[in-house]
Amino acid sequence: MPKIVAESNYRGFGHTLVPRYCADMRFGITILPEYRWSDAASKWRRAEELGFDHAWTYDHLTWGGLQDAPWYGTTPTLTAAALVTSTIKLGTFVTSPNFRHPLTLTREVLALDDISDGRFLCGIGSGGGIDTTILGGDDLSPRQKVDRLAEFVELLDRLLTTDKVDFKGEYFETRNARTLPGCVQQPRVPFVMAANGPRSLRLATRYGAGWVTTGRKSDDLAGWFASVVDLSHRLDDLLEGKPFDRYLSLDSQRYSLSSAAAFEDAVGRAAELGFTDVITHWPRTEGVYAGSEAVLEEVAADVIPRLRG
Repeated sequence: MPKIVAESNYRGFGHTLVPRYCADMRFGITILPEYRWSDAASKWRRAEELGFDHAWTYDHLTWGGLQDAPWYGTTPTLTAAALVTSTIKLGTFVTSPNFRHPLTLTREVLALDDISDGRFLCGIGSGGGIDTTILGGDDLSPRQKVDRLAEFVELLDRLLTTDKVDFKGEYFETRNARTLPGCVQQPRVPFVMAANGPRSLRLATRYGAGWVTTGRKSDDLAGWFASVVDLSHRLDDLLEGKPFDRYLSLDSQRYSLSSAAAFEDAVGRAAELGFTDVITHWPRTEGVYAGSEAVLEEVAADVIPRLRG
């Protein structure tokens, strides 16, 4: 849990008390896989230069927010990002069973972990959006999606830690699946589990090194933060005081980099709720996550160092 240091002040979000310094907070940024590498490479390098602790990209075949935009593969993107950076952690935001099999994903995870020299984080969720039906077939019910996620995570965990895995479930099967050479990070790559429901939250605490949430849909910012509060309390009940990394995607209701003040307020609220990590998105020129790179530079140069005290 991030340490809140120094005095607090009232600012924004309807007179909510917002901590001024969050000494142990870690900061992440998501770079959508929509750019040709000639343009994307500089963004990944710059994310590291700006001092972000982790950088992510979406793992979708296509994304509902940008159906008409160019879109590139997640694994090649993160591989290339690993080769142009040296310290920043890199992750999937998030991988799902929609079009992944645990065994084929295992090979990609092993490669990314090795190429990045142990900097890879595997974000995992139950899956949604267009990816659920783009390959054909009927969409699963919410219950079935969690059933599939439980099987997916159990098998992926075994494949990354145990050689020669035989597994037969309702959704996935392996026969004498090999795990060699094993992960750089031991006992395996960390899972950061996306979860909003009770069963998926329990899965997160069982298999995850951390939990990530985008909150629940809401008509306004206050309602969205209320949903994050509720989810945080549900996780508290499951953890019973056990330390656990918590990642909050800040941009689900309002783009946090709309201004430096908006970003600082959002981070303060996240710290109050015990989040150890926050994630924003690289500014785009238009549409979703539209913003200015000047604000990103200001946040990295002034706001983040000040929040870290």
